[in-house]
Amino acid sequence: MTPGGGAYEGIIESLSGNYDFAPESVELRVSPRRKASTLTGANCGVTSNTSVHELLECPVCMGVMYPPIHQCPNGHTLCSKCQLKVQRCPICRHELGNIRCLALEKVAESLELPCRNQILGCQDILPYHRRLRHEQICRFRPYNCPYAGAECPVSGDIPFLVAHLKSDHKVDMHDGSTFNHRYVKSNAQDVENATWMLTVFNCYGHQFCLHFEAFSIGMAPVYMAFIRFMGDDHDAKKFSYSLEVGGNGRKMTWQGVPRSIRDSHSNVRDSMDGLIIQRNMALFFSGGNKQELKLKVAGRIWKELS
Repeated sequence: MTPGGGAYEGIIESLSGNYDFAPESVELRVSPRRKASTLTGANCGVTSNTSVHELLECPVCMGVMYPPIHQCPNGHTLCSKCQLKVQRCPICRHELGNIRCLALEKVAESLELPCRNQILGCQDILPYHRRLRHEQICRFRPYNCPYAGAECPVSGDIPFLVAHLKSDHKVDMHDGSTFNHRYVKSNAQDVENATWMLTVFNCYGHQFCLHFEAFSIGMAPVYMAFIRFMGDDHDAKKFSYSLEVGGNGRKMTWQGVPRSIRDSHSNVRDSMDGLIIQRNMALFFSGGNKQELKLKVAGRIWKELS
């Protein structure tokens, strides 16, 4: 079954909410306001000479080279990853050996470099040996696309990802902090992993992803709904949400804190951090002949008082 496809019919009734609209289109993976970022106010020192920085640029992948740095017999350098992929020097075409460029490695250790996320807003300038570690946890690093059903490799800032979800994945976009979402499936006995839907809500100047999916825990089929926040974890903790599903005079309610999209979809699902509905209970809520799934999930997102 195609993830996010026609397995479910989603009907949204968005109610009141304080929100901003998502951008209609973004051509690059970086929002325009980020492009104007400069290194003014950087807190780790002064950058070294630009020409020296260029010496550390791998001619194959164009990335910054870190030890071990390799060179061909004529002295042309390349990074260790590319050295494993090519047989000849990309500059002079001489056959590569296994020669280290110890002099350039020594020079590199004395340099300070801007974070690679400079274009996304990071103003830090870091010692050469600390740059990689910083970039792995940099709060300006790109976000991965939250459309987990297709294992999408796209990454970027939030405005770019919102436009990407809308144009490339055809995800439903809705405005407001409250909603009623109905899921209909004609054959409720057919529960497959990664059978899911994603809806993005715009409220409080941010975007939230509502996930709904069916999968099995061992031999037991379940349905799960949860919300993720399109931003970092420290901002996600400023919000709470509730989900409610019911029928025939019964209801189930879940209240929690949205997880950041920094935390992978699979981690959130495997931690069971959301509204879990066993199939028998889902069919009971649906009524009818207990063959067709008709679940109505109501929800609300609110901002916690600081």
